[in-house]
Amino acid sequence: MKTAYPVVFVKLDDGYAVHVPDFPLDTHGDSLAEAIEEARDAMGIMGIDLEDDEKPLPAPTDVHTLVCAPNEFISLVDIDFTAYRRAHERRSVRRNVSIPSWLNAEAEKAGLNVSAVLQAALKQELHIVDQ
Repeated sequence: MKTAYPVVFVKLDDGYAVHVPDFPLDTHGDSLAEAIEEARDAMGIMGIDLEDDEKPLPAPTDVHTLVCAPNEFISLVDIDFTAYRRAHERRSVRRNVSIPSWLNAEAEKAGLNVSAVLQAALKQELHIVDQ
């Protein structure tokens, strides 16, 4: 599910400084598009860290409550933490599974990669579509 967070941008001579009030982070970009992308990426990384530490994701601040300086402007940047994790986290987790010996022999005969078949079956069972 996407969430939109307010982000404060400051135009600099060489790009944009970025501050995300709901996350303790600042970043920058050479262009506005890059600054938005950097904000989304930083929020994604911090969101995954919070989830891994079993901490709640911050609720977005109401954009109408924020005040900015004359050289700043506020925009919303959306992030889907589940999609971000799928797209960027490629580490593998080793799982020990048990299957009947005869089934393992058939899989080997067929030249199947059991790990790949298990991943495909889990995605199908969980209704996960690769993006």
